[in-house]
Amino acid sequence: SAPDPVLVLTRCRSLRSPDFCRLSSSPRAYVGVRSYQEAPESGPGPGWDQKPKGTLILSLPQAPTKPFQRLGQMDIYKGVVSLATGAGAIYLLYKAIKAGIKCQPPLCTTSPICIARLAIERERHGRDSGELRRLLNSLECKQDVYAKSMILHSITRCVYLLESEASACTNDDIALVGSMLDDKDNSVKIQALNTLKAFSGIRKFRLKIQEHSIKVLELISTIWDSELHIAGLRLLNNMPLPDFVHPQLRRVMPALMEILQSDYILAQVQAIRLLSNLAQKNDLLYDILNCQVQSNFLNLFQSTQPGSLLFEVLVFAERLSEGRSSPHYRAVKWHYNEQSVHEALFGDDSRLADRLLALVIHPEEDVQIQACKVIVSLQCPPEVGVLPSCPPSHSCFNNGE
Repeated sequence: SAPDPVLVLTRCRSLRSPDFCRLSSSPRAYVGVRSYQEAPESGPGPGWDQKPKGTLILSLPQAPTKPFQRLGQMDIYKGVVSLATGAGAIYLLYKAIKAGIKCQPPLCTTSPICIARLAIERERHGRDSGELRRLLNSLECKQDVYAKSMILHSITRCVYLLESEASACTNDDIALVGSMLDDKDNSVKIQALNTLKAFSGIRKFRLKIQEHSIKVLELISTIWDSELHIAGLRLLNNMPLPDFVHPQLRRVMPALMEILQSDYILAQVQAIRLLSNLAQKNDLLYDILNCQVQSNFLNLFQSTQPGSLLFEVLVFAERLSEGRSSPHYRAVKWHYNEQSVHEALFGDDSRLADRLLALVIHPEEDVQIQACKVIVSLQCPPEVGVLPSCPPSHSCFNNGE
């Protein structure tokens, strides 16, 4: 609450060196007084401070700076802020690049393009690139989850592109990749399954990869992950399954049926392909036919399903029909659950015939042909298929149909 400037001047009898920033009767006027010879007669008023030795100092707010001074200060402030921000950004970028270089796996080429170039270079010069061996060696080192996934992904591509280098690998390399199936992270398991599938295309490694079949079936039946199901089922479909795996297959049959009735097309196609292959095994046929399914199992035969899935489902039905009609299977009187695959497809209340007739006019020719094959297999068992007429007891269709 500074006093009026005019009042200040009237109260000061003599001023040695008064400094006036601005003098006006406006409330925004400011007067600065450095020293006096004596104090005003009326004594100190508002805004005054008494100091020793008879000196009075007026405490007034600082006068506002001129516009050009204010702009200059703002420019300096902005320059300092911009400099600090730029320095901070450069520092953070440096830290990010340093961390990326430090955490990057010891790979010089991880992209498919680089690996393809290695393959082309090898074919051109007739020599090995050494990339696959270096990747396998780096997999032996302790890596984080991301690094292991990237290394396995690169190994998979190298196996496909660098055939001679892949053939030069050993069973110890297969065992190293198989050990990744025990990793805690699902992404590492998926990449390991893909790598094993790539190696399964080389005949000499199939026996070693078959040793991991039980582990793969365990992963499929205990972890509900569509990507893992696809990778594991692709591996199993890419190689013959040994007989010692059949007990484990019986235990995971409900899980395979659950995958078949899921809503993920790629997983469904891989599951039905495996089941179709297993349906040709005499000791597994009954386990498949007696496996429990959902009440809407025949929805798999609807014409609205993708053509790829419909074709595989029809192949599965044909093989089941042929298997149950074989003399070896008919020699035993089997009993089935009420909600089993057998009752859904071949039971007295089954509506499979209606679905098959609708598929005969399907837009895709492969589906039409396969639907006709199923109809023939249902009407005529394999042992009497050459006869001009088929016994009606073996048909799912009435005489009119």
